[in-house]
Amino acid sequence: MVTALDGIFRAEWGRVLATLIGVLGDFDLAEDAAQEAFTIAADHWPRDGVPDNPRAWLIRTARNRATDHIRRERALVPRLALLAAAQEVEMTAVPDERLELIFTCCHPALAVEAQVALTLRTLGGLTTGEIARALLVPERTMAQRLVRAKRKIKAAGIPFRVPPDHLLQERLDAVLTVVYLIFNEGFGGRDELAAEAIWLGRALTELLPAAPEVHGLLAMMLLHDSRRETRFHDGELVLLEDQDPTRWDAAQITQGRTALDRAIALGGRGPYVLQGAIASLHAETPCDWPQIAALYGELARLTASPVVELNRAIAVAETEGPLAGLRIVDSLGLDDFRYLHSTRAELLRRLGRTTEARAAYLRARSLTDDGPERRFLDRRLTDLPGTTPPAAEAED
Repeated sequence: MVTALDGIFRAEWGRVLATLIGVLGDFDLAEDAAQEAFTIAADHWPRDGVPDNPRAWLIRTARNRATDHIRRERALVPRLALLAAAQEVEMTAVPDERLELIFTCCHPALAVEAQVALTLRTLGGLTTGEIARALLVPERTMAQRLVRAKRKIKAAGIPFRVPPDHLLQERLDAVLTVVYLIFNEGFGGRDELAAEAIWLGRALTELLPAAPEVHGLLAMMLLHDSRRETRFHDGELVLLEDQDPTRWDAAQITQGRTALDRAIALGGRGPYVLQGAIASLHAETPCDWPQIAALYGELARLTASPVVELNRAIAVAETEGPLAGLRIVDSLGLDDFRYLHSTRAELLRRLGRTTEARAAYLRARSLTDDGPERRFLDRRLTDLPGTTPPAAEAED
């Protein structure tokens, strides 16, 4: 029963919470009431059985808890009137309140780190401790971050609604950026966070089925995540060319390409659709590097991003040789970006320019925290001819 309840919690938490926030206009009161409802469910359902409509049961119970709380806080009489007028709100067909909730969480008045945390808390149902661990910050810091975000929403009067048409694209970009950032945090080895991002992506495709960039983002995440089991071996990083394609998740690749096809059918040629197309090519063996380079070129024109240009340089190096890729890398102003230096080191190594490669690896290593990436750089340094192992250097 615990497993069944966990599944229902995951499926219904965001919908229940969004409905309550829409009625109450108060994140904290809605969250407390939702948590009470799920606690009551955990106590009753193993004994009485799961109700036919779990969401309606949970919303009704949460609303009753909120009603009891408001009655105790007699000064909040106007909220009682709201609750009385909303007795059937939990089963309205449209709109889906989760859409209002995610746009509220990703409002541009909030800092990006607060948007990420609040989205994971409200839509994903993660606890404060889980979010703190996932984002590598102390739990107390995360709790304060969430409290400040909720207070800012209340103080600034940020509306609980989908933005009007003239603001929708700009705000949707913010929502997609938050989900993308959550996925990137998880892609480095924190699988549970990548899974949260994919879950949010799937929810967005249900909420915004005609938005090509939403489908493109989901495609990109599914296709990259399909290689999860091969990206690390015994805790060590494995490059794409060294991965075993037979261990990639074929079903997830199919799902990703289906999402990409949908995005393209909707006329999508935006940044996330292009990244989905690139991820699809990365899931082929052998990779079509000329096509990947061309897609990165189109993405660079759209975004003017030097990071995209760095990725294009890698693809160009595979098609035209390491010197062609190095020319692009050396034109980029990303001196504090570790991946520029690790990419430059790889290209210099292929060219046999060992001394320069060593300096670039050391620079990348200095910008990289302890973990699989840093150990990978250590191995690359050790493998260079005439290089002293980094541990020995640190002792000098």
